[in-house]
Formats: sequence, structure tokens, C-alpha cells
Amino acid sequence: MQVSDKLTKALTEVKYLNADNVSRYRCIMRIFFENYEKLRYWMYQEDVYAQMTAHSFFADYTPEQCQQDLAMLVEWKNLNTIQDTRKVSSIEEFKNKKFRYQMSEYSVEIERLVLRLENLFIEGASLEPTLLERIRINIARFPEMAGQDVNQVYTWWNDLNNDFVRLNQNYQDYIRDLNSVKAEEMMHTSQFLVFKDRLVEYLRSFIKGLQRNVGVIEEDLRTLSEDVKQAVFEKVIQYELLIPRMDVEVSRELIEEKTRGRYQSIYDWFVSSNGEENEAGKLFDATNEIIRRITRYAAQLSEKNALGANRREEYRKVAELFLACSDVQQAHRMSAMVFGMERPYHVAGDLVRETDSMNQGVYEEAPLEITLKPRVRTYREKSRRSAIRESATERQQTRARLIEQQREDQKRLLELEIDGKIDFSTLPVIDAHVREILLKWISDAMEDPAGTARTEDGRRFVLDMSQSKRRCVVHCEDGNFTMPQMSIVFQEEEP
Repeated sequence: MQVSDKLTKALTEVKYLNADNVSRYRCIMRIFFENYEKLRYWMYQEDVYAQMTAHSFFADYTPEQCQQDLAMLVEWKNLNTIQDTRKVSSIEEFKNKKFRYQMSEYSVEIERLVLRLENLFIEGASLEPTLLERIRINIARFPEMAGQDVNQVYTWWNDLNNDFVRLNQNYQDYIRDLNSVKAEEMMHTSQFLVFKDRLVEYLRSFIKGLQRNVGVIEEDLRTLSEDVKQAVFEKVIQYELLIPRMDVEVSRELIEEKTRGRYQSIYDWFVSSNGEENEAGKLFDATNEIIRRITRYAAQLSEKNALGANRREEYRKVAELFLACSDVQQAHRMSAMVFGMERPYHVAGDLVRETDSMNQGVYEEAPLEITLKPRVRTYREKSRRSAIRESATERQQTRARLIEQQREDQKRLLELEIDGKIDFSTLPVIDAHVREILLKWISDAMEDPAGTARTEDGRRFVLDMSQSKRRCVVHCEDGNFTMPQMSIVFQEEEP
């Protein structure tokens, strides 16, 4: 937050919204605003008084009250005034000070805000995938705009920023409405089931548009060169400086700061940086969470409505199935299907895993065998005599297999090494085991403050993260994953 005089000073222009005679002040300001939209900027006291008394609500309104109200609005800086000397024919008329009144700039914006607040629940907010499409198309035109004239560049720049502001405000307002107390209460009523499917379909269509466009926009923004951006910014700044402004001096530094700030807002919305999720990703997660909540509430309502349903037909069907059984044994099997087993056996065991690897599948591990023993007092286990086993041969075989596996791993890793380093952005398709080894090396290096570590065979390496702001895709046999672009650089040992 940047603290300035504009931020800390009081806004006297909004006093008319909550003053004692608020009904008169607001109606006068609405009269001025409606005439402002008709390009009638200046009005006399007689014009205001005539429009006020045209309504029955102000039947007792007097010219003196109108003059006092206009004077108060001038004092609050809502109206600008100038003495009209065109129709003066005597000194007395000049002394009476016949004024013309005009809305101030602050008052125009305040009335626009008040109108939006009055129509807030009528207009509402929405999620528009078409805005994402238009933003994607306009961002793709960045290199083209670097060679266009300033008028065309400024029009394109305004369209891009207006679409972005509209997208940002609309999604915030729409998500706020779906997370409001009123929406939460409505999701617990039976009326919610009527339009639940329509709402979910609407949100999913927006998510599809988000997934389709955000990746392309992010790539375009990342690959955009500084020369192109500087050329576009320069033309926008030139056009801004050519606009004549009354009583306002705008410096080049302020315009450049505003232009770059708008671009940075768009960049941060679509591009992830410094390990933080971008705003588009947050919107994606929030929308998915709303869909999950809607589905959960709809399922709860359906279950609640089903509790009071008549089960007579279901019981009748079950009875017919039992009557169709040929004997008691078949009826017992039918009973097990309908009501479950009469005496189920619950077996519990303490499984000792052969490995703690999280990548080991359930079907790749040995099954748990449980021996059932009779529950009689006379049962005794048979004692078995066995000689001491010599396991030296097995240990030798296990050791040989491990050494062979390590040699095979070293050979496959050496094939990935180019000029003394392994670059993740240029890797071919690798299998899951090689990927685990490479990720373990990265983890070991990141635990060291200097970013160095050693491989299993003792080679020292350093993790190069100079290009980590970029992203790369590593292709594996079991799928692909995206990671920061980095390299493993091996260091020669000193003799």
C-alpha cells in the first residue's frame, strides 16, 4: 500500500449520501446525472426546481429550499458553479448572482457507483469463457502490435485490459455469490435439486475454457521478448501523452508505471512464479471445490428424500424371489445375497512389508499367509526338527544380483549424460526406476546449502538451477510430469 494525500484525506463528496436531507440531495444529484448522460452539463436552479416539483413526493418543495440544497452541494464539492452574466441587463440582476451548476468529476463516478449498487442483484455476475478466448487472441497479437501505429495499439491495449478487468471482477463476484450464506442455505433446500445439473454444467464448461486457454496464454507471456514489450509500452505511452487534459499534468513516469503495472497484473494472473500458484490455478481449484460441494449437497438431499419413500414394492419383489426358490438351500443362498452372510469371518493380520518404497504396488508384494488353528484344548503343534541352514550361497547370489543391477543403472545413467551433465529438458523417454534415481539425486543436492551431493558410486555433482524459472516436461514410460528446468553437472575429482 502506498500512502499518499489522496488516500488519507476525507471525501466530502459522499456526504450527500448520508446527510439529514438525503432524499432531496440524492434526487438533485440524480437529476444532474441523468442530464449529464444526455450531454447537458450545465443547469440553472429553475431547471432543478422544475424537475423536483414534477414529482408528487416534492409537492411542498420551495425555491428557497432548492437554493439551500444547491449551495450545500457546492460546499461539499459535488457541484461546480459559475455566475451567468450573459442575460444580465442591470446591476441588480448581477448582484442576485444567477448561477449555473455542473457535476464534479467525483460526483459523476459516485453516481455511477450508486447506480451499480442499486442494480447489483439484477445484473449479477457470470463466468464467461469467451473473455478468456479474447484475452488469448489479444495476447497472441503482442508481436504484431509492436509494428502497428499508436492509434491501433492503444485501441488493442484498451480492449485487452477491459476484458481482463471484466474477467477478474466477474469471477470474484460469482464465486463470492456461490460461497455466500444465502447460497449455502439454498443448497440445503429441495429447490436446489431443480437447477443443480444446470449449475454444474455451467461451471464445468467454464473450467474447460480455463484449461483450454490458460496454458496457451501462459506460454505466450513467458516467451514474450522484452524488446516487443518495450515497443508496445512505448506506443501506449506516446498515445497517452498526446491526449489533452484540462487542469491535469501527467508525467511520462506515471503513465509508464501504470502501463507496466497493468501488464504485470495480467502476467501474474496467468503465469506461476516463485513457486506460487497463479490466480488462474486458484480459480480452477475454487470452481472444482464448488462443484464438489454442490454434488455432495445434492447427494445428501437425494438420500434425505429417499428415506421417506415407500418400500412396499421392493419388499414384494424380494418375497417373490424367495417364493421362486426350489428348495431351502437355494433360499439360504438367496438370503445371503439379500441380507448378507449370517456368520461372516473377520480375519486380521500384521503384514510385514519387504520394502518401504511408495512406488511398490499391492500386487507386486508377497501375499500374507495365515494359518488357522483349531480352538480345542487338546491341540498341540507338531515339533519339527531341522538342521542349521547355510545361507552363505544365498547371500553371495543376492550380492551379485545387486552389483549387476547397480552396473546396469550406471550404464543407463551414463547414456543420459551429455558433456558431463544431465539436462532434464533434453531427456529421452525414461523408465520409472531411472526417474527415481534422478529425483533422489535432486533431493540430495537440495538438502545441501551448496547444492552438491554424491551418487551411489561416489561421483560428486552440483545441481544447476539457473533456468529453474522455466518449465520442462520429462517423458516417462508410465506418464509425463512437469518440473522446473534444471541440470545435474558432474564435477571432476581432483587427483
